[in-house]
Amino acid sequence: MIDRRRFLSTATAGLAASFALRSNLYAQLEKMPPLPDRSQFSKNEDAYWAELRKQFLIPADEIYLNNGTVGSSPAPVLRAVFEGYETTEKMDQQDPEDYPIWGYASWNEFRDPLAEFVGCKRDEIALLRNATEANSYIANGIDMKPGDEVLMTDQEHPGGEHPWNLKAKRYGVVVKRVVLPRPVENTAQVLDLFNQAITPRTRVIFFSHITTFSGVVLPAKDICALARSKGILSAVDGAHVVGMMRLNLHELGCDMYSSSPHKWLQAPKGSGFLYVRDEVIDRLWNTIVTEGWDEPQLRAERFQRIGSSNVPALWGLRASIKLANDIDMDRIESRHRKLADYILAEMMKRGAESWTSPDSALRCAIVTVNVPPIQRMDLENWMWKTHKIRIRGGDPNKLRLSTPYYLQKNDIDRFLEKFDEYKKMKA
Repeated sequence: MIDRRRFLSTATAGLAASFALRSNLYAQLEKMPPLPDRSQFSKNEDAYWAELRKQFLIPADEIYLNNGTVGSSPAPVLRAVFEGYETTEKMDQQDPEDYPIWGYASWNEFRDPLAEFVGCKRDEIALLRNATEANSYIANGIDMKPGDEVLMTDQEHPGGEHPWNLKAKRYGVVVKRVVLPRPVENTAQVLDLFNQAITPRTRVIFFSHITTFSGVVLPAKDICALARSKGILSAVDGAHVVGMMRLNLHELGCDMYSSSPHKWLQAPKGSGFLYVRDEVIDRLWNTIVTEGWDEPQLRAERFQRIGSSNVPALWGLRASIKLANDIDMDRIESRHRKLADYILAEMMKRGAESWTSPDSALRCAIVTVNVPPIQRMDLENWMWKTHKIRIRGGDPNKLRLSTPYYLQKNDIDRFLEKFDEYKKMKA
């Protein structure tokens, strides 16, 4: 039998802790300084980025080199999420049939800024939860017959690869893989590999705009043009692109595009999108269905009708777009490239084997190096538990180092110093 006194005591303590956490988080956000004025950038660029670093809850003594997995949402985004909850949870919407659940309606106040940010029309955008969900929509939604082929690279994220593996196992389609060099040398090399792998049965080319494995920025516009010239659908996993570098989907020329803005745009977790070019929307079946799934006039909106979902996350997504625009995406992309170039050069001085492209156009804010005989997981644990430096990679010896714009040069230097220390210790 439950001890009532103990239960009440535990419950009271839990509520107190919850309120304390809430109070502490609000207090931290209240203490954060305002965003630096854009004019400060031209006066002192390093000071400008250092001021932006103060917008993040990441402790000052922590170095975060893993935006490739997930980003940290800065203060303006968190404030927007809280405002979203405070507004929607009152349940006092003007229309008595209006409820704060975005899985049943257009929510154009969020689709409009997103569409403008990524260079497409509102009706081509569906608000989803992440790139994995969008990739599943793509794989499940395209009609294919047994023996039809989808062509992808050998560097796809599981959330991009496995929806097609499931389709292959269930319906008999064929998954073919282009093996990318490590590193990819240039655009022509990539296009030749894809061109050689295309057969009369190829129906879809699916690839990552920036691969999760090596961070190579594939020549997406050229690959999509190649697909279009042969009557093949192009579907692009852009999980890493939005917020890392400028994107215009219409200029890119793809048929479908997925993304997870929680990485480089630092949007809330659980905010993603699917883009479907207007001319091919009617060729894509819904995967999740509710009211509106069979209404062609809804265009891409019908793919975001997924049932009750988290509206405040969309408030945060909108705030993350505004922040990126306020900073300026050209500045952000330039900063990403500058920091990545620095850490790559320093790692190569230390004898690392670069799996990041030597072509500067084919890399941005992810640097991947191979560092045998160092065991990646041992180094990762030591860096974090001993020095509060977060990295990631792949077994046995691969390191994937992400360089978000708020990272400071002295942060990179501290990582390099500790890498040298570890290497000497293990020699």
